Amino acid sequence: MSDFYQVSSNPHIRDKSTTASIMRDVMIALLPATVFGIWNFGIHAALNVIVAVAVAVIAEAAFQHFTKQKITIMDFSAAVTGLLLALNVPPSFPLWMTALGAIFAIIVAKQVFGGLGQNFMNPALAGRVFLFLSFSQQMTSFTYDGVTGATPLRLLKDSKEVTGLSKMFLGTEAGTIGETSVIALLIGAVYLLVKKIIDYRIPLCYLLSFVVCMILFGGHGFNLEFLAAQLCGGGLILGAFFMATDYATSPITPTGRIVFGILLGILTAVFRVFGPNAEGVSYAIIFCNLLVPIIEKYTVPKMFGAVKNKKEA
Repeated sequence: MSDFYQVSSNPHIRDKSTTASIMRDVMIALLPATVFGIWNFGIHAALNVIVAVAVAVIAEAAFQHFTKQKITIMDFSAAVTGLLLALNVPPSFPLWMTALGAIFAIIVAKQVFGGLGQNFMNPALAGRVFLFLSFSQQMTSFTYDGVTGATPLRLLKDSKEVTGLSKMFLGTEAGTIGETSVIALLIGAVYLLVKKIIDYRIPLCYLLSFVVCMILFGGHGFNLEFLAAQLCGGGLILGAFFMATDYATSPITPTGRIVFGILLGILTAVFRVFGPNAEGVSYAIIFCNLLVPIIEKYTVPKMFGAVKNKKEA
């Protein structure tokens, strides 16, 4: 009888996807934004990308070597963290600061908590916030075509007027290396959705709830030009499709992902409208990362056949 039946523990789902294949797909999806950022901003942007990726990989390998762990840099998760961090810094950002941010992201936000899958917040965003708090002047200094100035979203917050919407969509404007070109980011997002690397629920609920909140509290009502500018600026598309959907720091339940996305949209709108900063995406995602255990606790599907006892009811 044992020759015919093999009993194993659940789950019994078979999937050819591996961590390495998923991370490779994420890097492929980020290529349009990366290539455009380098073409748009020049050699220093390329150097920031190279430094961030290289330092992130080396930091992970070094930490695992000295702590006598299995070296896992071939799963490409460290490379993805470095690339995301690079896309979140200004193109003229000092290289040593980028390297410091990559080390913080890998060592403090990821490896100290157990490595891939154990981190409680997105490592790349943790590195970005660390850099913003440590070097706020350099992180908010943007140069485009030799002219130093504020981002369109900052100008929108200060002047309340939408300027250069087409440039915000194409990416020919000041900003971080990877956030400016919405069209390049959407190409990568479509790739991830088609490959089923990410679930549509988080980005869809994120963007919809954000739009609703901006209509209610943004001060412009149902102004399509204003809403489009808010969607195109401040790394919202980059955050919604590439960082909020991080497997380790987002809910695994379908209902939890909907709740997670709605909370992200609400918080991002609150930070943008009522806070001093024009962006708010990074803080919203990190804050919601902390809420994931609570969200999952109350959105776990009921087991088939399970019945609450009277005391629980």
